[in-house]
Amino acid sequence: MTPAMYTHSVPVLKQMLTALKTMLAQASEHATAKSIEPDALLQARLFPDMFPLIKQVQIAADFSRGIAARLASVDVPTFEGSEKTFADLDALLTQTLAFLDSVNADQFEGKESSEIVLRPGTPKEKKLSGQTYLANYGLPQFFFHVTTAYAILRHNGLAIGKRDFMGTY
Repeated sequence: MTPAMYTHSVPVLKQMLTALKTMLAQASEHATAKSIEPDALLQARLFPDMFPLIKQVQIAADFSRGIAARLASVDVPTFEGSEKTFADLDALLTQTLAFLDSVNADQFEGKESSEIVLRPGTPKEKKLSGQTYLANYGLPQFFFHVTTAYAILRHNGLAIGKRDFMGTY
């Protein structure tokens, strides 16, 4: 039987990142078809104090890698965060999906009660059980950034809807 911590994380993360990857490809095509400077979409925000699209995608990828790595007890892979184009974001999501494919369900066995330490050694250090980390921190953070990326694209004229957001499941 597949551990619930795996079932409720890796397949969900892969589904949503794959959908985001598809929406970003549509956004790139949309920019080309409408003669929109790609940076106009990549730097678009919902509100001035929010991160732009490019950063929303980077953070969603970061959270997905962090969730899977921490629950699988492997090092969290880091990337530079130097993406500047739709092609760069596509490559980031491809690498992130490959990492998610590299963890296996057995690594998640019994992780519900394992201790996850966020920001170790800093004044913001927080210790959570694996279950709390996944359900109350990791997934909500991940979904916030994926949803915000979707909303930025939709707000900027991309003809996408709920089916695009959900992807294939």
